Amino acid sequence: MPNADSPLLRPYESDHLKLPNRIVMAPMTRGRADDVTAVPNPLTSEYYAQRASAGLIVTEGIWTTELGKGGPGIPGLVTDEQAEGWRAVTGAVHAAGGRVFAQLWHVGRMTHPVTLGGRLPVAPSPVRISSEQIFTRDGMVDHVTPRALTTAEAEETIAAFATAARNAIRAGFDGVEIHGANGYLIQQFLADGTNRRTDRFGDLPRFAIEVVEAVAAEVGPERTGLRISPGNPENEIAESDPRSTYRTLVQTLAPLGLAYLHVLERGAYEALADLRPLWPGALIANFNGPEPSSQRAGEEVLSAGLADLFSYGRLFISNPDLPARFASGASLSPSVLHQVYGGGAEGYTDYPSLQTAGR
Repeated sequence: MPNADSPLLRPYESDHLKLPNRIVMAPMTRGRADDVTAVPNPLTSEYYAQRASAGLIVTEGIWTTELGKGGPGIPGLVTDEQAEGWRAVTGAVHAAGGRVFAQLWHVGRMTHPVTLGGRLPVAPSPVRISSEQIFTRDGMVDHVTPRALTTAEAEETIAAFATAARNAIRAGFDGVEIHGANGYLIQQFLADGTNRRTDRFGDLPRFAIEVVEAVAAEVGPERTGLRISPGNPENEIAESDPRSTYRTLVQTLAPLGLAYLHVLERGAYEALADLRPLWPGALIANFNGPEPSSQRAGEEVLSAGLADLFSYGRLFISNPDLPARFASGASLSPSVLHQVYGGGAEGYTDYPSLQTAGR
């Protein structure tokens, strides 16, 4: 049944964003970059341009330093060659009428020496993941104990985020999203289960705050977003008091006037309801459950005033024209799970839109 009156399909305008709808394409790892150069696959331009009808696209995570690379085929945004590869992507998205932010990513302990050329992963503290394995080019392997960043190295890592942000703008991105969620480096600093430091970065929100401040100073707060997942236990993260930690984080960052805050809600802490009153700017909501979020889920969040925008991940993999499908009430295509990571066009750029499917 057509649903053109859906709140998801209404335009959105804030001080820093002007979007044709409130449907955001969430960042999703696809693992298709050249594994040696970390330059985006030539197909990547087509992949994102196909999805340019999203109100906003946030790219897959892009590493900001070689030690931040999480696995095979993950792209970077450090070298000139990588920036030029992304320039082709942003050009294609803009030519298709879209808007795109680069997600800046450092995985911290969520990597392996096989991926890092023999080097140990780095983290706030030497706390090893013991309950699961990690994927490498050699297959699934056990995690190793990471090496704790020195204070100076933590400061260098913050500077690397700012440099990558500058490279992103040089590559034509409309802005950047700092990945502070899903158990990666920034959330490892936010969580008392993984941050046992005694220097200034032992103050749980401090590292995240300094990353955001550095990036905003480099490219402007109007081009800077932050993604968080308070209380999210993914990747063996343990946060004993997420409410206190994330309230402090959000209240400290609110005066900066960022482009948006992207909140992934997963776990017992009702982050959207608690943090929405503390955030005066644009807020994107996301759910990370066992099944992809439905159109109705997004509509309910917007109607309740818990967010201004709603991001969809897995539905965008197999439905490049997701806003049109929501508007028309068309059926949604399922994605092929074994084609999500790595490979070529199959499961990447070969999912048809409603328009091409009808030819």
